[in-house]
Amino acid sequence: MRVSDSQAVLERYRSITNWAGELAALDEAAWIRPIAAGKASTAGIIAHLLNWDRYLIIYAIPAVQRGEGVVFPDFDPFNAAAYDYARSGVSQRQLLDEFRATREELCELLLDIGEDTLRRPVTANGVERCPHTGTPYSLLYIIEEFIDHDRHHQNQIDHVRLALQGGA
Repeated sequence: MRVSDSQAVLERYRSITNWAGELAALDEAAWIRPIAAGKASTAGIIAHLLNWDRYLIIYAIPAVQRGEGVVFPDFDPFNAAAYDYARSGVSQRQLLDEFRATREELCELLLDIGEDTLRRPVTANGVERCPHTGTPYSLLYIIEEFIDHDRHHQNQIDHVRLALQGGA
């Protein structure tokens, strides 16, 4: 069977769990240290990704299934809640396990809702097209934006990991 474009997108989205699993090797100090002045820690970034996955599961996907648009929350308080969770005493292992399990759940849910729902035009905060590309929003397009978001944070963390190994 040929893998559809949507299946390939969802597999790319799922693949960050393999990379995140490698973060278990970070020592505690590196895990909780901000990646740069004024930035989140690796723990905070993973909690941030986890929080967005939960949001997609609880709010965004059900809205699309009801034929509604996606409404994203105000980013700053939403992200602050994730960073607070990372500082709440949750262990590195627990946070990584929660992230992996939630991303797996999200990807399975996206696979289960089907191609038509993934590609159905939707609004994102009332906007029909991405202001950067002009592409009509769909749940699949939003997931592709989240892949770019993941990649941005992955690159930030990888830069820090490389520096810890003496490579930068």
